[in-house]
Amino acid sequence: QVQLVESGGGLVQAGGSLRLSCAASGRTFSGYTRGWFRQAPGKEREFVAAVSSRSGRTDYADSVKGRFTISRDNAKNTVYLQMNSLKTEDTAVYYCASGNYGSTPEAYAYWGQGTQVTVSS
Repeated sequence: QVQLVESGGGLVQAGGSLRLSCAASGRTFSGYTRGWFRQAPGKEREFVAAVSSRSGRTDYADSVKGRFTISRDNAKNTVYLQMNSLKTEDTAVYYCASGNYGSTPEAYAYWGQGTQVTVSS
């Protein structure tokens, strides 16, 4: 089992920045991909970004390209999501996930509990 714990969410004004962290514990495997998803009220969970722990390859949703950056520290089993130029439409619960590389929730076997990000106008 892999346990994922997110932190760093909060309330920020539009145009501001936040950095989310996701610490993994338990049966961590260096080959797992780590991803971030988000879910706004009444909407489906959507892909935000992913980073391959082996190759370092990263992918982003079009809606966050150029504003968000995903990074990982394998020694600390932690992945980060730096979010800049935040918009009100970025408001959602953000989830960290671990599993196979992909942009759909089905690719990921392990999930954190989520952290709320609220962007005010």
